Amino acid sequence: MLHTAVLIGAAVEVVFLHRSFIPWLAAISFALFIVANIIRWWVIRTLGEHWNVQVMDSTKLGVITTGPFAYVRHPNYAAVFLEMFFLPMIHTAWITAVAGSLAHAIVLSQRLATEEKVLFADPQYRAAMSSKPRFVPGLF
Repeated sequence: MLHTAVLIGAAVEVVFLHRSFIPWLAAISFALFIVANIIRWWVIRTLGEHWNVQVMDSTKLGVITTGPFAYVRHPNYAAVFLEMFFLPMIHTAWITAVAGSLAHAIVLSQRLATEEKVLFADPQYRAAMSSKPRFVPGLF
């Protein structure tokens, strides 16, 4: 629902608030949007049969520590966060980018609390991932 709201919000903002198209901002935003998509598809490819959209204990299939998971615990959430910010910014829909990012942070904090409770219950996951940052390598 949030992703749909960001798409609709960006279109409404551009049309009704007459946002100017700024080529250099669009180019940077588009490039970062593409990078986020590449990371997201790297995550999906790395997860293979583990990939799903629900909070569940997939550790029974093993713990994934390769690909982007060698660096962070939740690379997909970081990539989606970047996508949701930079897609509206391609057309200078900065209100949607900021509001969507704040809403996404709220939703994500609730989901992560649940997901990490499930995943950290597994001793192998805890041993492999507890020392890694959630989203950005080398941060915190």
